[in-house]
Amino acid sequence: MKILIQNATILTMNEKNELLLAQSIATEDDKIVYIGEVPDSFQPDKVFDGLNKVVMPGLINAHTHIGMSLFRSYADELPLWEWLSEKIWPIEENLTYEDVYWGSMLSIIEMLQSGITCFNDMYFFMEETAKAAEKAGIRARLARGVTGQDASDNWKLDESQQLFHKWQQKADGRITIMLGPHAPYTCSPEFLLKTMQRAKNLNVGLHIHLSESKKEVEDSFSAYGLSPVAQLEQLGLFALPTIAAHCVHLSDEDMEILAKHQVSVVNNPGSNLKLGNGFAPVEKLLAKGVNVALGTDGSSSNNNLNMFEEINLAALINKGANGDPLSIPAITALEMATKNGAKALGMEDEIGSLEIGKKADLIMLDFNKPHLYPKFNIISSLAYSAQASDVETVIINGKIVMEEREIKHLDLAEVFAKVQSSATRLISTQKH
Repeated sequence: MKILIQNATILTMNEKNELLLAQSIATEDDKIVYIGEVPDSFQPDKVFDGLNKVVMPGLINAHTHIGMSLFRSYADELPLWEWLSEKIWPIEENLTYEDVYWGSMLSIIEMLQSGITCFNDMYFFMEETAKAAEKAGIRARLARGVTGQDASDNWKLDESQQLFHKWQQKADGRITIMLGPHAPYTCSPEFLLKTMQRAKNLNVGLHIHLSESKKEVEDSFSAYGLSPVAQLEQLGLFALPTIAAHCVHLSDEDMEILAKHQVSVVNNPGSNLKLGNGFAPVEKLLAKGVNVALGTDGSSSNNNLNMFEEINLAALINKGANGDPLSIPAITALEMATKNGAKALGMEDEIGSLEIGKKADLIMLDFNKPHLYPKFNIISSLAYSAQASDVETVIINGKIVMEEREIKHLDLAEVFAKVQSSATRLISTQKH
């Protein structure tokens, strides 16, 4: 399919973060083929009028658990450990494959409607999430979340390997696989070593939670005499490409370790705030050369999958926490949500910016809204004023997935009904 968007404001997020005014962008099959001037010889199948529209790369949700949308608003106002051990883990024991499919589909709809074209997920029953992603047309990096202490948990690694062999590069290359050891506090050192060996065998990276809470750090020092970051370095885990979610409680030494091993950190400001875990030292991490991406976490601890909200929080929180209005400017927050996320996934040559030859993953926002006037600074408006509901069109891999906010190939009413049924059944299994 050939698509042409004319007379639009285009934020490329390329190396120079160029902003092009009243320009065109054209895609053919799954690639971007023209930016700026489009020759008359290009004959599109679909033309969009870009007047009062902003075109930018699709947002990348670099850390989430989309199946957990079933638990949205179920366990609010609780500390992390109580939230996990008393609410989330017990209810997850009753999840079925079907539950995760419908929870995943609900989340994908929410993400598409907020301009997310790619997500990095860790959960279980991940084949169901893969099926939902394939049908919905979104790009996904998936990891079967694993916890383990000894050989009795090896079956979880077997499931991860099976997921890789069945889904790696499927759905026209939109679905790729990692391994997902949940965290140092839920995986023994021995089990982490086994996970690392599987990842080496499959030639994939790792997606892990790291230094999310003070308790996690304190417990690590008690058990190993090391911070969680230093412990993972000692195990050799960072020799593999690693995406570390949260990284809220870090020492300067921890940050230097992450920089040395080129670990990508995913900031999750909404979830960290809601669970009372604090603020990640984003400015310090960036200053030390750490790649910092952005994610929503799961919608049971956020409680949404709105990356424009996370962009806004990333820019605002760091200013307040550091007492510096120059901390994390708007363009940096937008980089975290686009090209930094692509780099974390090792896909910076394919997605994350609008450049000729890259994948046609882009979104178009309607800027003819009261909260987006006057149009002094488009980049500031995107970080501080834009809403998820401003996203009008979503194109992924060169295919129109949402147009005028309508996702035509999915039955939203069916998804909503299935999710409500699953959630009602699951909550009824819990003691109150």
